[in-house]
Amino acid sequence: MPSLPGQPRPGPATARPRLRILDGLRILAAVLVLMHHYTRQEVWGRDAFGWLTTVGRYSWMGVELFFMISGFVICMSAWGRPLGSYLRSRVIRLGPAYWFCVLVTTGVLLAVGKPFGGAGPGLSQILTNLTMFQTPLGSAQLDMSYWTLWSELRFYLIFAAVAWTGLTYRKVLNFCWIWTVASLLAPSSGLPVLNVLANPDYSPLFISGICFYLIRREGPRAGEPWVLLGFSWLLMQRWLNDIVSWNTVKGDRLSWEMCLLVVTLCYVVMAAVALGWLDRIDWRWLSVAGAMSYPLYLLHQQIGVTLLHQWRRDVEPWTLLLSATAVMLLASWLIQRFVERPVAGRLKRFLENRPGRPAQAARETP
Repeated sequence: MPSLPGQPRPGPATARPRLRILDGLRILAAVLVLMHHYTRQEVWGRDAFGWLTTVGRYSWMGVELFFMISGFVICMSAWGRPLGSYLRSRVIRLGPAYWFCVLVTTGVLLAVGKPFGGAGPGLSQILTNLTMFQTPLGSAQLDMSYWTLWSELRFYLIFAAVAWTGLTYRKVLNFCWIWTVASLLAPSSGLPVLNVLANPDYSPLFISGICFYLIRREGPRAGEPWVLLGFSWLLMQRWLNDIVSWNTVKGDRLSWEMCLLVVTLCYVVMAAVALGWLDRIDWRWLSVAGAMSYPLYLLHQQIGVTLLHQWRRDVEPWTLLLSATAVMLLASWLIQRFVERPVAGRLKRFLENRPGRPAQAARETP
């Protein structure tokens, strides 16, 4: 865990206390995305929630906060870790909950059908989605929320290149500058591979998260990350034009200025985390809530919208909205507690139990 300004930086073996404020931001981002999907007029056939519908039009930007947190957390967790440990941790973290949620979503779609009609998922689509690489393989998503996983996976893979020989302040900063330049060149390069790897629409958010971690680790006087943060913000405001158009529904164009305000607020909050201003928010229950955010994100959209669409004419909107949200939160906790945790533990032991390695060493955490 990075030190606060004025404190010595921990070595690789130092225990890393959990930043519970990041857990709180995770669950906040997940609930914001849920609110966006559950309050849309397309689901209810009308504006059913007034002011909440208006807020929900912009709450999809919880994804932008997710990406920024991911840059921070991945850099923090990979620091002082060998490459193999870093890659295994990503598989252990992402796999169990995702595979289970894919199977649950498949079961609901086969039993109830899609909310707005259309054929149910085929066997090939289901199996391809289990790989988590359905986007590059050209297969349809079982749940549209899965689109963010491809952005996350690309970030993990290219960051592995810099984590390979160990992370240092200068090496990570150089990586961020190179990624920024690649993102600038990719759209007009005519090179699809560069565009896929650079992920220019969202790379400024991951890069910003990394910079905030470097500030947290090195202290606020580290000037270069601030410069890169400012440039990343400028790039992000440009790409917001495209992102806003993607989220426009039936000509109801979103306000670019409002989207920019929300992104800027995300930057302000993450700056407060990096500077240690929010460290007093250290409630234990935030760790549980943060752990629930991943299964909540995976589970909520396809299943939730399907159920809302099924019962919207029979149940009062606010009652149905609050009930669906409560059910999803409970389901997410159950998945995290009784599926993700035990399966992740077994998967960890399996991946670390290499031939010729003593059993005791296989059980030790790198």
